[in-house]
Amino acid sequence: MKPEETSEAIAETGGHNKKIAILIAILAAFLAISETGGGNAKQVALNANIDASNLWAFFQAKTVRQTVLRTAAETLELEAQGLDAERLAQFKKRMEAWAATIARYDSEPATGEGRKELADRAKKAEALRDKALAADHNFEIGSSALQLGIVLASAAVITGAMWLVAAAGGLGLLGAAFAVIGWAAPTALHW
Repeated sequence: MKPEETSEAIAETGGHNKKIAILIAILAAFLAISETGGGNAKQVALNANIDASNLWAFFQAKTVRQTVLRTAAETLELEAQGLDAERLAQFKKRMEAWAATIARYDSEPATGEGRKELADRAKKAEALRDKALAADHNFEIGSSALQLGIVLASAAVITGAMWLVAAAGGLGLLGAAFAVIGWAAPTALHW
């Protein structure tokens, strides 16, 4: 090989390597963005899961309280038979108060802490959690594709195989697409 051929080959490779380095930098930037989106999605999913769990626990506590009061009211009703009028009035007053409390435990729109409202809030938290988990899944796929693209582009620098650059670019586009899906429409793809 003549010296001028060697310098031309080095200059040509150096030009390709600069372009590959720019591709790697772009892929790394998208990877950072995708990883950030995935981390945020995981945190949202975790928080929503905790919220849903707490709300369902509160729902169960209201159910237990309701059951205890119903049982107590039924017991009083049985014991009320054969009582004098004054004692019977006291029993009825107590049973009416318990009935109002039982109804309040079932639905309390003012505070949002009735069983119906708690169940609605828990279902919304579960839906948010599921959406965030779907987003995280898309970000994970996107991040994996971007990482593979970086690896292939790096291998292209060493080997000079330009088909690796094309494969890296394709994986980069795929990874970016999954990241966009993770943000814009996380539940669009069903796994």
